Amino acid sequence: MGSVSLLLLMFCGLFFAALAIGLGKAMSVKKPNPLKEEAYECGIQTEGATWIQFHVGYYLFALVFLLFDVEIAFMYPWAVAFRSVGVVALVEMLFFVLVLFLGLLYAYKKKALQWM
Repeated sequence: MGSVSLLLLMFCGLFFAALAIGLGKAMSVKKPNPLKEEAYECGIQTEGATWIQFHVGYYLFALVFLLFDVEIAFMYPWAVAFRSVGVVALVEMLFFVLVLFLGLLYAYKKKALQWM
């Protein structure tokens, strides 16, 4: 019964996602306008080419931020249930923090933390 339930769940998920996208496309009002096609950045008209290549350092900085943001999302439930999970969970969390610290050292070595 487990695999049948999983297949049914996957089918229902794909069906409802396709249904939502299809309804959105069918019910949307399509009024093309050249003003809508312009690049928009904080209400200021762009100067020069709007499709430029950004420095990869911005992406690295964002990925490091995302890494530590997700770390907090994992650590908060662990901290709430700390007394009931025991020593094994403490060792696992220390290993998790060690891996993240090694990632931070790697990012520091590659100078991903320096703002351009």
